[in-house]
Formats: sequence, structure tokens, C-alpha cells
Amino acid sequence: MLGSDLTQKLNAQINSESYSVVLYLQMSAWCSSKGYDGCANFFRLQADEEKQHMEKLFDYMLETGALPQLGQIDAPPTSWNDVREVFHATFEHEIKISKDISDLVEVAIAEKDFSTHNFLQWYVAEQHEEEFKLKSILDRIDMITAEGHGVYTIDREVCRLTQQAESSVAKERY
Repeated sequence: MLGSDLTQKLNAQINSESYSVVLYLQMSAWCSSKGYDGCANFFRLQADEEKQHMEKLFDYMLETGALPQLGQIDAPPTSWNDVREVFHATFEHEIKISKDISDLVEVAIAEKDFSTHNFLQWYVAEQHEEEFKLKSILDRIDMITAEGHGVYTIDREVCRLTQQAESSVAKERY
């Protein structure tokens, strides 16, 4: 059985993951409206992944006898100045999510809930992967510069990375 503090924080994390879904769908829409099809696809896949993260937390709470509670989430921003800004916003968002996961781990340890601690290790590793991926994209954007054909090159590179991620996700499912 989950402690009340851990239950509250897991519910908050479910809502953070829900916000991530909506944020990444909005980013996908913005990219699509600008003709950045590779980036739009990247963010659509990110939204799908965040939905899986939310559902995994939701199911874990049910398995432990706790009641998942979905709360209100804020509307995300709807526009960004350029491709770099949208990826930088994503990177910053993922850093915040990483901190939230670390806070959850601290509570699990404090409550000596080793089952939840073990469960959360998947999220710790996932956040490391997310931050690395986004930092790599930002590094590529900075190398290319977002002038003229540079944006096209960025979009093509993101598309390539997205296809690699799709392959990885497909392998994990089966």
C-alpha cells in the first residue's frame, strides 16, 4: 500500500505526464503549421511516449491499491519563435520532469517503499535518455545554424532521429 505522500506525488506526476502529452501535441501542431514535418512527427511520437508514461504510473497506482486522480492541467504555449526555441523548451521541460522523478524517488526511499523505488528506476533511466536525446538535437541545431537551408537540414536530421526512435519503440513493444 502506498503512503499518502507518495500517492499524492504519484498523482501529481500523472498530471505532469498528461501535460507533457498536450505540450508535445501542441509543439507538433506548431511544427506542422511551419512545414517542419520531421519535427512534427518527432513531437507526435513524444506525445505518444508521454501518454505511455502516464498510463504506466496510472496502472502502478491501481496495482498498489491507490486511486489515480487526474487533475486539471494548464494549456500549453501555442507558438515559438523558431525550431531551436521549441527544442530548447522541450529540453527545459524534460529537466523539470527529471527533477520531479528524483523527488519521487526521494519520497519512496524516505517511506522505505522499495517496490515503488524499484518501479521509479525505469523513469530515472528514461529521463536520462530524454535529456541526452534533446541535448543532442540542440547541439546539432547550434552546429548547423537556423538560417535558410539550415532549418531544412535540422528538420531532416530530426526526422532521421525519429525514425531511429520508432524502430527502438517497436522493438521494445515486441
